[in-house]
Amino acid sequence: MLLQAGLRAEAAIVRNHHERWDGTGYPDRLRADAIPLESRIILVADTFDAMTSDRPYRAAMPRATVLAEMERVAGSQLDPSAAALIREAVVAQS
Repeated sequence: MLLQAGLRAEAAIVRNHHERWDGTGYPDRLRADAIPLESRIILVADTFDAMTSDRPYRAAMPRATVLAEMERVAGSQLDPSAAALIREAVVAQS
């Protein structure tokens, strides 16, 4: 849809938001800085939202648990800098 609307840069960001920092994501197995920064930020935000939201199959996880898990996977699944930024934002809200 984004491509059809002429939004090529935005389409690339959305396409790559499942790429992982260590290169094990999809669709192109990009790694680290080869992943667009915006895609890395979206992955961190989506991860935080998914874990802190109620789902039909489980209740929302406590923020402290989510932040600990995101810290654990920073550097493998998540961009460590983007993961640190969400921690700072959440802590600042507390």
